[in-house]
Amino acid sequence: MKRMFRREAYTIGRLYVNGVPFCDTLENTDRGLSHAMPLEELRRRKVDGKTAIPTGTYQITMRHKSPKFSKIDYYHNFCGGYMPRLLRVPGFEGVLIHRGNEEGATEGCLLVGDNTSKGGLSHSKDKWELLMNKYLLPAKENRIPITITIA
Repeated sequence: MKRMFRREAYTIGRLYVNGVPFCDTLENTDRGLSHAMPLEELRRRKVDGKTAIPTGTYQITMRHKSPKFSKIDYYHNFCGGYMPRLLRVPGFEGVLIHRGNEEGATEGCLLVGDNTSKGGLSHSKDKWELLMNKYLLPAKENRIPITITIA
């Protein structure tokens, strides 16, 4: 994933799957965090619920049942509430990839869709379902490791 547009309240990026552009992403404000920074520095710069995760490469697990999303009928019915979760993100916990259209829905997570309006996404549900059905759920079923690099 490559961050492309950094604004005061949000960050727009592009998600690539196997090197091919797949969709756009929406995150919180990029505060210049890196996985290589000391944890104290990350915590000093981070604003809870309003900070994009540090750049770096992270494993994604599909074996985490989200306490929040598993209670929402859509996610419960679609995937049993098992959401793509980034592991070992320094200074962050519970970073998920999910659908949503505006910065207020990110809460430190990655949203997917098409960046068709300033600071927002459209077609998020469609892009999330395609990402899950075409790539993430088959990888889970076939025990294929999944990683994401955020640059």
